[in-house]
Amino acid sequence: MSLLVQKYGGTSVGTVERIQAVAKRVAAERARGHDMVVVSAMSGETNRLLALARAVHPNAPPREVDVLLATGEQVTIALLSMALEELGCPARSYTGAQVHIRTDSVHGRARITAIDDGRVRQDLSSGRVVVIAGFQGVDEGGNITTLGRGGSDTTAVAMAAALRADECQIYTDVDGVYTTDPRVCPQARRLERITVEEMLELASLGAKVLQIRSVEFAGKYRVPLRVLSSFDDGPGTLITYEEPKMEQALISGIAFSRDEAKLTIKGVPDEPGVAYRIVGDVASANINVDMIIQNVGADKTTDFTFTVPRADYRQAREILEKTADALKAREVQGDERIAKISVVGVGMRSHAGIASTMFRVLGEEGINIQMISTSEIKISVIIEEKYLELAVRALHSAFGLDAEAAAAVPLA
Repeated sequence: MSLLVQKYGGTSVGTVERIQAVAKRVAAERARGHDMVVVSAMSGETNRLLALARAVHPNAPPREVDVLLATGEQVTIALLSMALEELGCPARSYTGAQVHIRTDSVHGRARITAIDDGRVRQDLSSGRVVVIAGFQGVDEGGNITTLGRGGSDTTAVAMAAALRADECQIYTDVDGVYTTDPRVCPQARRLERITVEEMLELASLGAKVLQIRSVEFAGKYRVPLRVLSSFDDGPGTLITYEEPKMEQALISGIAFSRDEAKLTIKGVPDEPGVAYRIVGDVASANINVDMIIQNVGADKTTDFTFTVPRADYRQAREILEKTADALKAREVQGDERIAKISVVGVGMRSHAGIASTMFRVLGEEGINIQMISTSEIKISVIIEEKYLELAVRALHSAFGLDAEAAAAVPLA
């Protein structure tokens, strides 16, 4: 018998009818001889509970917020267990605290430190399906904690790692990982498999299919991870480890983000420590600085440009204006109408010419590149936001992602 850990959340369990549909799917897998652990999250409940908290206390204590938020998943796991029992499939539900999912004490974004799998294994040995509340745990002091947005994915992967499951299956409202967003590029196709490294890059660069911490967990503990649809049957996408045959694909996917803004401080002294002064002041406000470029002029001054999340643009600009005054810089410029596009693929390790092909394609479409960032398996560029969809479709076609199988791409 194999052991499967399945996670359902969002619209997958949004109504009683859908909870019953999930129960039928789980019971069918159990009937095929699989041991089953199910991790569940509540659809839309987090926002409702947060609104209640704000109505009572605009700055509610984080500990009490976690106690409140943890109640949402308890509704789903109890209902799903009842639905399984109604089908004649023995089941038992557990909160994160009951399973002893141990976390640190950072309320609202806790990290899992250990899992006691004893009770779960005992129930599995007794023939039960175990249903666990995602998104939550307990710290050493017995306080309820939550793992942050998307934390149920992390719970599922962590349980799969602790139980040495044969596979962790994440059920969502899409049927797998696509080469890019089908809403932008209708020719996007579902990938049969993708490496953990590639999925990490795609998740960090804007792909919303999986929560990045869950992918990190899967990579660290070598958990086979599969993304499937809650509503349609199909093989989904397997997220696994690099295999020789996977090196044939130059590019696996194209990610993009509209949540970008650019700031430039011009005419700062070209001296040691200046970069730290600029980035450090922004980072100290808990604003993430992403892509950075620096241009040194002949007059011993430098222009320093970096990107931040668009939501943080105005705060970051205010900070940078003060830094500019302190450094006697010439001026501060900004742009909120930019986007980031990234091509990702393990094939970059063994093939030259990916960057030049990307730049050529964008140039032929009349799209100017403002910033460039690279890693071993990724190239990202900043462009004007109005060209985003055109750029995605052009690159998707140029790298052979439109075809059923990866096409041979002439590299410039």
